Amino acid sequence: MTDLITGRYMVSHIREIEIGELLGRSSIPPDLDLIHEMIVGRTIMVTGAGGSIGSELCRKIALWRPQRLVLFEANEFALYNIDRELSVGDVTIVPVLGSVVNSARVSQAIRDNGIEVVFHAAAHKHVPLVEANAIEGIANNVFGTATVADAAMRLGVKDFVLISTDKAVRPTNVMGATKRWAELVVREKAMEARAANTGQRFCAVRFGNVLGSNGSVVPLFQEQIAHGGPVTLTDPGMTRYFMSIAEAAELIVQAGALSEGGDVFLLDMGDPVLISDLAENMVRLAGLTVRSEQVPDGDIDIVSVGKRPGEKMYEELFYDEASAVRTRHPKILRATAIATSMGDLKARMDALAAKVHNQNEQAARQLLFDPVAESDSGPAADRQPFSLGNRDIFALKE
Repeated sequence: MTDLITGRYMVSHIREIEIGELLGRSSIPPDLDLIHEMIVGRTIMVTGAGGSIGSELCRKIALWRPQRLVLFEANEFALYNIDRELSVGDVTIVPVLGSVVNSARVSQAIRDNGIEVVFHAAAHKHVPLVEANAIEGIANNVFGTATVADAAMRLGVKDFVLISTDKAVRPTNVMGATKRWAELVVREKAMEARAANTGQRFCAVRFGNVLGSNGSVVPLFQEQIAHGGPVTLTDPGMTRYFMSIAEAAELIVQAGALSEGGDVFLLDMGDPVLISDLAENMVRLAGLTVRSEQVPDGDIDIVSVGKRPGEKMYEELFYDEASAVRTRHPKILRATAIATSMGDLKARMDALAAKVHNQNEQAARQLLFDPVAESDSGPAADRQPFSLGNRDIFALKE
């Protein structure tokens, strides 16, 4: 009765947690020259424009005066929300409802709008859900990336930036493995552009968790705290890298401007954070106390429920930390090592596509993990470029 009267566990009465307070560090102001080079006066398309990273990218880009911003999104309600939010400004906003696996739709959006820059943020990212829906995750994350990258190459897009993840390093789950394939697909496109001397730049930007993103741990903890707990941890020893969404979006744009083609950029996210410390800090920042043996009358319990399928105890940004070199931006590193472990990527893509087409999940998983388990090594010149032509996942299902 006391809790009900005081409203202790009501969402509206819990102290609002500022995401930046959880990082324990300040962000570095953006390099405006890099921003200007990448955005000002250019026609830009963001795939996955309604997602956490995609929508924040769109907000930042809209502030930096592009000529036109195309919002490419498969989720109608998410597209409606970001379109409504951005359409009140001075920038020309073009909402496009479509999936990245639909080659015709992607090509039309790029061609009709004269796109110069693509930020490819569209992906299925929730680790347990992608683990339970592997075929869809592969189709969207691997072949969706290939479809967008191929259209960008064919239609003369000048800059292509893939939004990747630290889970692509020595992946133990389907989501991470699909993003590693996506990195390698983009790398091959960069080599193709270099061989043809087109001047196009294809790169990937790899970083860890963003605080407050859809489906991430911070909104879950906030909800659990607001309802009186318990706050559920997978394992008290688990660590993750964290960054604010705004900081990540700014760094993605700046990394794109630093690209020489074929780069994998790594965002310096500081030291990894114990998830248990994050949970305790969130409880305290909400104005409550953690219940423990030492504080039996505390407000919120924190309990461990065990790791979920495919989860690591810790994540890595590098295959080999010694291979990362600094760029002109203090928070952006470039990985110098280049993967050759995929061998003939086109043949592997064809084999994987056949398994996806036949809905053979076990075989698809085997193909997915075999080549990406090895580390980066070797020069880019050892590999042959490939082209997917006009193939897309719909064509594979005919």
